[in-house]
Amino acid sequence: MAPQSSQSQPPPPSPEDKTGAIDAPLHAVGFVIEEVTPQKVCGYLRVTERSCQPFKVLHGGVSALVSEALASIGAHLASGLQRVAGIHLSINHMKRAELGDLIYGEALPISVGKTIQVWEVRLSKIDPLNSDIKSLVSSARVTLLCNMSVPQHAKDAGEALKKYAKL
Repeated sequence: MAPQSSQSQPPPPSPEDKTGAIDAPLHAVGFVIEEVTPQKVCGYLRVTERSCQPFKVLHGGVSALVSEALASIGAHLASGLQRVAGIHLSINHMKRAELGDLIYGEALPISVGKTIQVWEVRLSKIDPLNSDIKSLVSSARVTLLCNMSVPQHAKDAGEALKKYAKL
């Protein structure tokens, strides 16, 4: 029998821990990041009380927050971890998502230039009986200014992304 090492590897971080490390506001509303690459950022949100308006449906502001956050994460990676800033967000809400619904969010780049990037973000409700069936809840277009210098006080801003992204 081989001797056991006294040094064990720490368990891998949970998806919730990953989300909290990458984007605190996303984590606060309950979004869970699944995949992070310069070509795609996606994950899930269970609609709960903290993400609902008083009528027990997903708050449009939460949809906007998720959309801008996913696009910003992707743009940050696509720009080589340079600072990015959202300069325009346009979002259309097509269908309501109710308390308990599971939402899939996906951000994909439309245009990745040296100074401007445009990302599309789609939030879709997953059918509880067939996870392959999704119905569009909202569609957003996010325009970001990129390749800005990172201020000295925020030099470690990209460390969590480097840790969890597939580059």
